[in-house]
Amino acid sequence: MNNYLFPVYAVLIGFVLVKLSRDKPMRHIKLLLAFSGAFLLSLTVFELLPRVYEKLDAKLTGLLIMSGILLQIFLEFFSKGAEHGHIHLHKHEKTFPWLLFLSLCLHAFLEGFPIHQENDMVYGVLIHKIPIAVLIISFLIQSKFNNLTIAFAIIIFSAMTPIGTWISNSLYLSDQLIGIIDAIVIGIFFHISTIILFESSEGHRFNLQKIVVIVSAVAIAYFV
Repeated sequence: MNNYLFPVYAVLIGFVLVKLSRDKPMRHIKLLLAFSGAFLLSLTVFELLPRVYEKLDAKLTGLLIMSGILLQIFLEFFSKGAEHGHIHLHKHEKTFPWLLFLSLCLHAFLEGFPIHQENDMVYGVLIHKIPIAVLIISFLIQSKFNNLTIAFAIIIFSAMTPIGTWISNSLYLSDQLIGIIDAIVIGIFFHISTIILFESSEGHRFNLQKIVVIVSAVAIAYFV
């Protein structure tokens, strides 16, 4: 059951953090993003990648991973990079950004597919979604949308990953089809996590604090 609820918890935690910050810029959000990016990348390499290579031909797997990277790049034309924290606040936005929202929902939906009963990818998605939820919810609130619109967006966004997980676990899908979807999601995770690691530093420089955060994330992911 936690495999379905953890992504929802992540969005709720993000909402609480935004409210506790009282509309002030959150300190250490870049370090939290760096931790989430390193953690997600590590779990993808340690757990998801070997499983996919067991199911599919190596060259096909590489092609699908590259397809996932290209798919994420395409989605970012509409989401403006919100999946990895690159989001601009428009306090006087009048029209709800449907393209951004729908691309985020598709991304969140695909995130749910690699989450199965016997693996730990749910922890990677959980850690990844918390800082992203903080930024998205901050964007919605500071853009002055009404409370009903904000609540609708948060509920739909939080439900997309569990829906993807439910489809993956409940419907009959062949091992090859699951492997194909997982390989595409690996590409998405690769793109997002590496962008997070570089964009969370000023001038793309690595300082000691960030290095410690990244090494800690890799170590925790290894022993999960």
